[in-house]
Amino acid sequence: MDKLGKHVADAVLGVDTLWGGDVMCPSGTGRFIADSWFSDEPLPAAYTHLAAAHLREAGGVTGVNLDRAVVDAYLRELDFPDAVSGIRTEAESIGGLRGKYLAGLALCLDAMHDLAMEVLGKGAPVPYARSVEASTGKPPEPSSPQSKRESVAELLGRAGYATSNGSELLESVDAWRRSRVIPMASVRGLGAAVIAHFDALSAKHLQPHLPGELARVPRANIDFLPIKDAWFSGSMNYIGRARNGDGSPQYEATYEINASLQMSYPEFEQLVSHEVVPGHVTTFAYLQDLYVRGLAGFETSVLTMNTRAATLFEGIANNAILIAHGVTEVDQLPDEDLQIGVLLALLQDDAKNQSSWLTWGETKPQLSVETFWSPRSAQTSSPVPGDAIPFWAACICPPTAPALKRSRSSGAPIPRTACCLPSTVAMGSWIL
Repeated sequence: MDKLGKHVADAVLGVDTLWGGDVMCPSGTGRFIADSWFSDEPLPAAYTHLAAAHLREAGGVTGVNLDRAVVDAYLRELDFPDAVSGIRTEAESIGGLRGKYLAGLALCLDAMHDLAMEVLGKGAPVPYARSVEASTGKPPEPSSPQSKRESVAELLGRAGYATSNGSELLESVDAWRRSRVIPMASVRGLGAAVIAHFDALSAKHLQPHLPGELARVPRANIDFLPIKDAWFSGSMNYIGRARNGDGSPQYEATYEINASLQMSYPEFEQLVSHEVVPGHVTTFAYLQDLYVRGLAGFETSVLTMNTRAATLFEGIANNAILIAHGVTEVDQLPDEDLQIGVLLALLQDDAKNQSSWLTWGETKPQLSVETFWSPRSAQTSSPVPGDAIPFWAACICPPTAPALKRSRSSGAPIPRTACCLPSTVAMGSWIL
């Protein structure tokens, strides 16, 4: 590992550990900022330090049973600001797109480190705008879902679910979903069939536009894992550490899905395109292949959430269903049911962003935001109603924050770095 790689490893895994993340955890429930480690390099001291295990066990800086003396020793012996500064210096030297990637990474890690220091009482409050701009490149703003709501209402009307107001629209969505619900008990088999469908579409409409070397990379080596009564809706976990006999990667991932959810088939199609192929799993597999062939730097092997790179990845994944079908607009998709499923997913994103805005932009109390969602969420079959979503939801990520899980069970305030995919059915229905 060269000097830049060491800076990246120390900074990413150090800040990740401060917030309770565990990059080696195969489940999304244990991940936070660092989302992969597939380089085969030894883990850095930021991960192996004795204090790191305590931080992961405690749930990071927001943990109820956190030993402050242990944390102080961790901060004293591992100089994370120096590592972030090293990334920034190397970014300036490298320049180009890679330099911009690294500079953006340093910007995000700086903000997340300063947020941790704020929680520990060792630093000044970090403004909401700084946090959002660090991860998205844009200032925060409330959601504007009206045009998507109107499109959903029009499509539902043509499908036989006429609506004239918001309440009826919510009821129509629920009725539309119930008539198309997928059997979660069969999600593995159904997932395999839908994945094969989108892999074939990607071979037709995506692969011809990519370098030929990527054709041999499996785009969707993933296993669906239904989890009953999970506290989250779903989590894609790219692992990438399995090897074939010749040492080449298997590009493997898992998707944990809450088996208690009710989801329509069109929504499941959108989910597969977003999370698997040609969305996140495909993106990460291609990046791993570039790293293995020496065409991308070490930072490619430590992919992150809550950063500008993650914002880009989410943009790709949100457009993945269009890419698969070879179109550029939702209304060009071949089936109107599929158009509804995609629009509902986009409305879920609007709802997450709006909750972020209410929580941090308008500084609404946590209970107020939860109450804001709950009456509408209760009208759906989702098992996790009324989550308040912190600011990092501006960059949509899987449910990865041990800190958030801890706050849900203890009643403590939700940390601003927590990020989750909450009740997508509930939130998507609310924004209607």
